[in-house]
Amino acid sequence: MNSIAKCIKENRKKLGLTQKEFAIRTGLGLRFVRELEQGKESVRMDKVNTALKMFGLEAVPGKIEKE
Repeated sequence: MNSIAKCIKENRKKLGLTQKEFAIRTGLGLRFVRELEQGKESVRMDKVNTALKMFGLEAVPGKIEKE
């Protein structure tokens, strides 16, 4: 989940949005946005995709990359 958290945080900042502004624009709760950007592991995928949609992205099933 860390790569998604990093992606959302970086893209949000590129748009110059605070977490609160991002939450309002996406219709998500501020608490959810904070937890998502902190890498909380148990989040609803529909909400993750709502956040990613702001950047034209979507989380889809895929193979786990080895580090």
